[in-house]
Amino acid sequence: MCSSFRKLRSFRRLAAANRRCPAEGFTLVELLVSMAIIGVLVSLLLPAVQAAREAARRTTCRNHLKQMALAFQTHHEQYKFFPSAGWDWWEPPTFEGWAPAVGERQRAGWGFQILPFIEAQDVWHGGSGATETDRILVAIGTTKEFFFCPSRRQPQTLNYTDPLYLGGLSVPHALCDYAGSNLEGTGVVRRYKPTTIAEIHDGTSKTLLLAEKRMNVAFLGQWQEDDNEGYTAGWDEDTMRRTDKKPAEDHSGTGDGGEQFGSSHSGAFNAAYADGSVNTISTSIDKDVFKSLGNMHDPG
Repeated sequence: MCSSFRKLRSFRRLAAANRRCPAEGFTLVELLVSMAIIGVLVSLLLPAVQAAREAARRTTCRNHLKQMALAFQTHHEQYKFFPSAGWDWWEPPTFEGWAPAVGERQRAGWGFQILPFIEAQDVWHGGSGATETDRILVAIGTTKEFFFCPSRRQPQTLNYTDPLYLGGLSVPHALCDYAGSNLEGTGVVRRYKPTTIAEIHDGTSKTLLLAEKRMNVAFLGQWQEDDNEGYTAGWDEDTMRRTDKKPAEDHSGTGDGGEQFGSSHSGAFNAAYADGSVNTISTSIDKDVFKSLGNMHDPG
């Protein structure tokens, strides 16, 4: 009897303790408030993360231009002149026997000519192709990461055919996001005849060499007038742009990049100068100032 009484008293004490210490947990209101706070924090954090990623991509893009600008310098050191803009858009890389031609004899553009100075000598030689055509196909179809801005796209090729190019063969063309200065013929990257440092009267630190090119991003990976032959093209808007036109951001409307410099970055694009330096230029730059920047003979 006493034992039963003691058990009953212990049960009452336990029940009283449970009433004083209710079970832990969130109420529905507390849960909803917590979720709202987390949502606000995520919405505040996301733009910061996106901005940090774009800053990293922009830095990578600058590094690509820096590599190419230094390749121009090394090319000049070895051959005593800069790479040229090549001959015409339909001209594939020129080989003399097993070796790529150099200087005025090389009909492909500057993108092909810098390859041996940018750790791509195997592509410059056309791999181990048994024939000249095989070597040409390797050269024009091999993508290299430094020819692409990560804010716009990953390395990309385009398959197409033109009766004027390689007899109408349908082959992949490795594309390019950068261009030389300039199509009006006043810049360092000149058609046919290479330029020497001594010819840059405006000073190498004040003369544009290479920069990002404006594009229609709605048609990336499709045939466009300025995005088809790819990085090996000579004297073509694929690899050359104008400085007598104001630069602009990429667009998604009709047409292509309009032979303009520009980029997928907001309000600015990266550019390399003839001394090997790289800077960011605002797309709102004065038109006359930009034209002067592209002219290696400008006294200003």
